[in-house]
Amino acid sequence: MPSPADQPANQSAYQSAKPSVLAMLAMVALMFAAPFLHLQYLYLSHHWRLAPTGVYGAQAMVVSAHRLASEVGRDVLAQGGNAFDAAVAVNFALAVVYQQAGNIGGGGFMVYRLADGTTGTLDFRERAPFAATRDMYLDENGEVIKGLSLKGHLAVGVPGSVAGMATLHERFGSKPWDTLIRPSVTLAAEGFTLTEKAAREFNRFQRDFAAQNRFAPPVLKQGGWRQGERIKFPNLARTLETISQQGRAGFYEGRVADLLVDEMVSGGGLITHQDLAAYTPVWRAPVRFNYRGHEIISMPPPSSGGVALAQLFKGAEAFDIASLGHNSAAHIHLMTELQRRVYADRATHLGDTDFVAVDIAGLTAPDYIAARNADISPTQKTPSEVVKPGYVAAMESAETTHFSIVDAAGNAVAITTTLNGMYGAKVVVRGAGFFLNNEMDDFAIKPGHANQFGLLGDSKNAIAPGKRMLSSMTPTIVTKDGKLRAVVGTPGGATIITSVFQTLSNMIDFNMSAAEAVHARKSHSQWQPDVVMLEKGTMSLANMRGLSARGHRLYPYPYFKWQLGRVEAILVHEGGTLEGAADASRGFDDWAAGY
Repeated sequence: MPSPADQPANQSAYQSAKPSVLAMLAMVALMFAAPFLHLQYLYLSHHWRLAPTGVYGAQAMVVSAHRLASEVGRDVLAQGGNAFDAAVAVNFALAVVYQQAGNIGGGGFMVYRLADGTTGTLDFRERAPFAATRDMYLDENGEVIKGLSLKGHLAVGVPGSVAGMATLHERFGSKPWDTLIRPSVTLAAEGFTLTEKAAREFNRFQRDFAAQNRFAPPVLKQGGWRQGERIKFPNLARTLETISQQGRAGFYEGRVADLLVDEMVSGGGLITHQDLAAYTPVWRAPVRFNYRGHEIISMPPPSSGGVALAQLFKGAEAFDIASLGHNSAAHIHLMTELQRRVYADRATHLGDTDFVAVDIAGLTAPDYIAARNADISPTQKTPSEVVKPGYVAAMESAETTHFSIVDAAGNAVAITTTLNGMYGAKVVVRGAGFFLNNEMDDFAIKPGHANQFGLLGDSKNAIAPGKRMLSSMTPTIVTKDGKLRAVVGTPGGATIITSVFQTLSNMIDFNMSAAEAVHARKSHSQWQPDVVMLEKGTMSLANMRGLSARGHRLYPYPYFKWQLGRVEAILVHEGGTLEGAADASRGFDDWAAGY
């Protein structure tokens, strides 16, 4: 860490500045707002957390969104499979037991690190169908047709998950493909017991399931589902059996492909056999950067995660984060100011690099980062009209799921996969039994129009045939001194990036364990809307006042009823012990399993 004399000028100002007259006036105003803030504090002061204890293992670890999927992956590792084998098994298991996000009808990203230090990424993000057009969701007046990119067949992008799993297995797998999918076939055919959370989520979308499907899929049930009931998916079992026997061709060709295309035709969707046959995952070079002696390896575009994470950490390195105090007003103010600038850049400069130029080096250059953050004040929020996308000379959930895996040899895999919204487009492929994504909403369907997560976009993320839509997914691996240190990722839509950022900062800056870092309450700001979201239990009343005095508009629970991320992390302690942290504290079924 730099000495005080080496700190940038804005660091010194941040530490030594006195409250301005404006800030003092704001504090006076807050005295009159005290009853309102106290009401919020009553909600915020009760932490949504379990005791911060992780699961420890000496050799291998799997952390995912569901106990059954994590145990499937652990068993593969215990039987001699590697991290990539386990990833295939976990991915298909989640497609059965965690259908709101686990999938074969969506897509995602993988970041990996081999035991010898080799790193890379695999992009199996969905693509726009060849028949897609830039203005396909606009009416004759150029206005967005409400809901058209969110529900129903026209919202669906070409799925990449099966091709992604087949591609990673071809390069890195050690166990037979069919044996890795067998547990998922069994889970779908024989069924599994619903948790309280799973039953509630099925019940929450019963009306949508009925409205978007021309038949009654297994998730529909008169009177709703209850905890402890068993649910089976015979058509999904048959589809998985086909994939297990035929590999990629079992999804993109033959019976399953025919059923998917028939589903598109029946509902007015665009995906054709040509779209399916042409889908190909892409191996890409990762975004790599250093932060306080750690190397961070993350996903490049069309994920915005790696670039945004690099901007955030390179900005944060100019400040002594630990001295601010975890989740203090000063701490969250600084993170918010960094985040606002990063999300402004995201809206303008990022897109699918197979279609548009993205200056990753320019956006993550130290001089550029320093200039973007030079006007950060420790006592006042930067006015919104000032926080605009930076100029780069060379160039112009919400619901997701993540799993982290480390095997006995030291190979590490971070995979984030999604249908976009919960249960995607709410459409089940008749006869095949799987949900389809609504990823087309992640395009900038109209400049200045926010997607379902409130994220803005511009021409670089406009719809084009065969193009991949911009994503916030941020699977990430961390090393230190050439050794594996952490594997991290999370669902959460727009909050994915900030959740990964805060989790890693918790580990590095505040020396937290995996469980402490994962369970810690989080904040989020994304430029537009211009608010600071606070989870339940994030701040004391005094710190809320301090944050408000700096000019921030707080948007705390219970105004939003969801969590900020739900991180699945593995931390490698000194001596090599693995700590898996599954964030069940935010009300889900996440599970770590290791040995």
